[in-house]
Amino acid sequence: MTTKDTANAERPWRWVIIGLIFLGTVINYFDRLALPTLAPVLRAEFKLTNVDYAWIANSFLLVYALSMFVWGAVFDRIGNRLGFAVAVVVWSVAQIGTAAARGVASLCVLRGVLGLGEAGNWPGATRTIAAWFPARQRALGMGIANTGASLGPALAIPLIIWMRDDFGWRAVFVITGAMGFVWLALWLALYPKNERVNAEASAGVAASQHAPVPWRVLLRRREVWGIVIARFFGDPIWWLYVNWMPLYLADARGFDLKQLKTTGWVPYVAAALGALAGGWFSGYLLRRTGDVNRARKTAITIGTVAMLAGFATAFATSAPAAIACLSITLFGFQFWVGNVQTLASDYFPVGAVGSIAGFAGTAAGLGAVIFTFSTGWVVDHFSYTPILITAAVLAPLATTALFLLSGRVRRIEVS
Repeated sequence: MTTKDTANAERPWRWVIIGLIFLGTVINYFDRLALPTLAPVLRAEFKLTNVDYAWIANSFLLVYALSMFVWGAVFDRIGNRLGFAVAVVVWSVAQIGTAAARGVASLCVLRGVLGLGEAGNWPGATRTIAAWFPARQRALGMGIANTGASLGPALAIPLIIWMRDDFGWRAVFVITGAMGFVWLALWLALYPKNERVNAEASAGVAASQHAPVPWRVLLRRREVWGIVIARFFGDPIWWLYVNWMPLYLADARGFDLKQLKTTGWVPYVAAALGALAGGWFSGYLLRRTGDVNRARKTAITIGTVAMLAGFATAFATSAPAAIACLSITLFGFQFWVGNVQTLASDYFPVGAVGSIAGFAGTAAGLGAVIFTFSTGWVVDHFSYTPILITAAVLAPLATTALFLLSGRVRRIEVS
């Protein structure tokens, strides 16, 4: 180990790393939220129907989903430092290119490339946290990363609308895309080149735990399938609000861009609080009881109950009531998902975590693709009410599948 590596290992370097992942996730969500936030403007300029918009959104989601498991293997093979660098370059170039879009076809292609790059974020984040954080802090680390996914939209909505007002919608994509290259410079400057040595010293994870685990071994485990199926049913709830909330507030609640800028970010702040609270709470229970099964499952159950507020959103009688219900739902989702994402590192060694996160991310994306396209058709023919009710039903369905398939949370030895 070099002198620089030793210094890094002796310092709480994992907090620098998670700070970078948090910042990268914020930028990731700035990029993906630019189009949904500007959807009312783009819909008018390009004369888009809701089905057209669903195709554009699904171009991102489909490539995002199908790329996720590939990125999991990539991170397990080439490591976190280089894996993130490649992903960020791909998604930032696609975001800047969206400024040149001319209609549905070009938007679909560019959103697909954006999805290809952004698919690397979560397998990379999950694997990095598993490598750098001890078990008692992993849910908190995942919560901090997920806070970026929530705070990103909260910041993005008002700032994107401000940039659009001052510079035009095309400039929004150039500015947000350029942010990725700024982050990349920080990542390469601060992330240790000898990542395995530093991560082992930081988290106390033996070098043998970093060795990749073959897919054929992982896919035989019901615990893996429990996580995968839970994400398939659960993540469409999040994507419903990421892709459709600005249009829902505009169409069903009469919001204009000014109102979106003023209050459209509130549910995402609630989501950020849910991410931090969920990570802290399960870590607190783990420290108090020493029982990882009880800690994770209690937190997951609390998140599931909070997501049932989606039922109330469908029948809210005023815009403020709808915002409040949306906020509780997104708080619950982030409380839930951070603990579900942490399960891979609770069950399996670090060398399996990227692949499992990739499998789960692909399932989550495919579930979101189905739900997003269904949303466009249902809204065009009926209203948002059936969609909001269905989303609320998905929460307990996801958790029930997870608990039935995964069994007790404990360390599993694989080879």
